[in-house]
Amino acid sequence: MLLKKQTVWLLTMLSLVVVLSVYYITSPEQKSNDLAAVQQNAKDQMDQKQANSKTEAKGGKTIVSTVAGDDAFEELRMKLDDLRSQMQEDLTTQLASTNLPADERSKVKDQMDRLNQTAQKEEILETLIRTMGYEDALVRADGEQVRVTVKSKKKPSASEANKIIQQVKKEIGETNYVAVEFQPSK
Repeated sequence: MLLKKQTVWLLTMLSLVVVLSVYYITSPEQKSNDLAAVQQNAKDQMDQKQANSKTEAKGGKTIVSTVAGDDAFEELRMKLDDLRSQMQEDLTTQLASTNLPADERSKVKDQMDRLNQTAQKEEILETLIRTMGYEDALVRADGEQVRVTVKSKKKPSASEANKIIQQVKKEIGETNYVAVEFQPSK
């Protein structure tokens, strides 16, 4: 009789642990708070990198990192980041909805992944364009359209624009529309 009570007690405790674990994992508040904290940490790290980055020459080697552009470029970057953060938050809210079917959740997750990939590709392209000898670059990809604004002391030419367009197509893939705008540096 004692063995049966211990077995029942053990199984009850194990089932309680399993139920609480499942509740914790599937809790919508927990997911959105964790994601918001991760996004805020990533944004803080990005801001810190931009504030601390510069070009230095050491021992004949040039280290090129992100160089903060003028206020207009920074303002556009901040607006784009805010827009993406809002879209990410909306998608996270949709994903946390418990009454959403599995196929809709999959579509929302795919949208979130595409949004993150686009942001990463834009950042990579900006860095690649800066390494081509330009002071600053701002890349904005929106579906099949990519707009590139380049700040440079160089005289704008069709061949320079073509090099940038080829770099965009190489990194992002074939797009229907790539626009390159040159802004003279001060």
